[in-house]
Amino acid sequence: MSTEPSQDTTAPAQHWRSYGPLDLHPILVHAMEAFNEQGYHGTSVRNIAGRVGVTVPALYYHYENKQALLATLLETSIKDVLDRCRAAAAEAGPTPLARFCGMVESIVLYMAHRRSLAFLDTEIRSLEPGNRARYVALRDYLQHMLLDTVEAGRAEGVFTTPIPADAVRSVLIMCQGVANWYRPDGPLTAEEVAERHVLLSLGTVGHPGAVTGEATLPFLRRASPRLPSPARSSTFQDPAPHLPR
Repeated sequence: MSTEPSQDTTAPAQHWRSYGPLDLHPILVHAMEAFNEQGYHGTSVRNIAGRVGVTVPALYYHYENKQALLATLLETSIKDVLDRCRAAAAEAGPTPLARFCGMVESIVLYMAHRRSLAFLDTEIRSLEPGNRARYVALRDYLQHMLLDTVEAGRAEGVFTTPIPADAVRSVLIMCQGVANWYRPDGPLTAEEVAERHVLLSLGTVGHPGAVTGEATLPFLRRASPRLPSPARSSTFQDPAPHLPR
């Protein structure tokens, strides 16, 4: 597992806001579903092979073991996040405020559109030491991208947080949490969730406009508010049915 994100920002999609069907090997798809439903330790290779409709030896032909399946899924997820985040930052240009907003938006959109894959971050505890170290290095890369932008914003007076590293960690935890509760049939679209999280994140890093309510986001709302139906009138959205609570 490489600790460097892909240099080709067009690899995951033609545009970082675009999401098509999840393109994974069928074995990975069924492993992802099993891990989300039963947990890593509650899932056997035999169970995954049965879901795919192949024998256990046939599964081992493609992936060395269950650990390789989890490591591949987590690597695929974090590298996609990094590619999209890099693309959003590049599109935003050098201005710290625009870069920060773009990166946060890209992360939240990923958590909403790829929640089944992103939810597997909870299984980082199940990675073996070598795989865990490589995955953490990739996740730290994402954190440092945001931290560098916040530090640049502090130097320009755009962000005022006295604890930038803690603020960035809080932003990432908040954004990653979207994978736990977002549902596409809930009262908010992924774009609306992303916009709200950008505002919350700006407040976390101390952007004055976010505190006073006068923040002007460097992007426009791309979706009209979805009117809640009687069946889904709650502000909060439950986890997807196949994800554990």
